[in-house]
Amino acid sequence: MKLTWKDHEEIAWALIDKFPDQDPLKLSFPKLHKMVCELEGFGDKPEASNEKILENIQMAWYEEVKP
Repeated sequence: MKLTWKDHEEIAWALIDKFPDQDPLKLSFPKLHKMVCELEGFGDKPEASNEKILENIQMAWYEEVKP
């Protein structure tokens, strides 16, 4: 099953695996959007995202890696 924009926690884990040293709070939304679209398991339409979705992904990622 492919990831969709609704799978923000699963996307966060995939981003952690692929970019372990990246600070999610230092990413612009356009950069985060590009990173999500390039994930191997991602299968949703790029244009289906919005700022709220990207913020949810960013916060899920941050919650998992914060010190």
